[in-house]
Amino acid sequence: MLNILILFGGKSSEYEVSLNSAYSVVNNIPKDKYNPVLLGITKDGKWLYYGGDKEKLPSGEWVKDGVKAAISTDFGDKCVNVFGENGIERIHVDVCFPVLHGKNGEDGTVQGLLELAGIPYVGCRTLASAMCMDKSVTNTIADCEKIAQAKWLSVTEYEYKKDSGAFVKKCVDYLGLPLFIKPANAGSSVGISKAKTAEDIYKAAERAFKEDTKIVAEENIDGREIECSVLGNDEPVASVVGEVVPCNEFYDYEAKYIDGDSALIIPAEVPKNVGDEIRNTALKAYRALGCTGLARVDFFLRRSDNKVIFNEINTLPGFTSISMYSMLFEKSGVPYGVLIDRLIKLALER
Repeated sequence: MLNILILFGGKSSEYEVSLNSAYSVVNNIPKDKYNPVLLGITKDGKWLYYGGDKEKLPSGEWVKDGVKAAISTDFGDKCVNVFGENGIERIHVDVCFPVLHGKNGEDGTVQGLLELAGIPYVGCRTLASAMCMDKSVTNTIADCEKIAQAKWLSVTEYEYKKDSGAFVKKCVDYLGLPLFIKPANAGSSVGISKAKTAEDIYKAAERAFKEDTKIVAEENIDGREIECSVLGNDEPVASVVGEVVPCNEFYDYEAKYIDGDSALIIPAEVPKNVGDEIRNTALKAYRALGCTGLARVDFFLRRSDNKVIFNEINTLPGFTSISMYSMLFEKSGVPYGVLIDRLIKLALER
């Protein structure tokens, strides 16, 4: 039986999402093959080993019973050092499943640590994780690969403060109104605003800069929100496609995790040729960005002409049994428990 390090939490705006993903993975991991070892990262960045009741994970109560711990960075050591009252306990791990979302987890930082430690891990490598997390880098590569996407601009906080008016004017002239302002590095739509006037752009930029030192402005696309899951290393496969019908004006953090009234339609009601194009484009983006393991690729299907427009790629999407990534593969014939097993095997294979 293999020891699987479940790494969860994180110093991220998506901390609570990660707790629920970890709880779901622990509940559904094939117990005849794998023994979960839980290592959580608190909101303020403390690393704690947790060996208590898994029911305390979603609420955050697990922190009270956590014990200070750290991954050994000696290459090939493959263990977690737990600093208990009676000294250091070393727990061997065979592979890591980083159930982390957003900054400080999905952006290549943890992946780099695991590479240094020589621990196989689920998901994309360091470079792919970092590129996919940064929307301006992702958009640049998509442009190079001639993948259709919304018109966009980016600016650093330093550049913006030098002449915010010039950036706002450029946005209005090139992208038109309304438009979206996003942090370049954030997840779950945190810090995103829809700007309907030039004055709104200033407020939206201020909000986005609270999450990152670089922001992206994107043309508004009047389209349906379509998502596709991808699984694999050298020969990735794409799932059926699904549609998100947001309860709010757009699929923001509240629509995803708080209001609970957004609808998920799986499979999406789209013509076969459109569904095939979405799946093929998802695989193209996945390969172009060097992804391995898993990713969820998000699109707009423009209402005026059914044009497929790439939006973004998520290398560690929400991973509960009712998250879009796993539900899309469930409908593609890969149940949640089997999906976990395949991801672990892909990590070891790589």
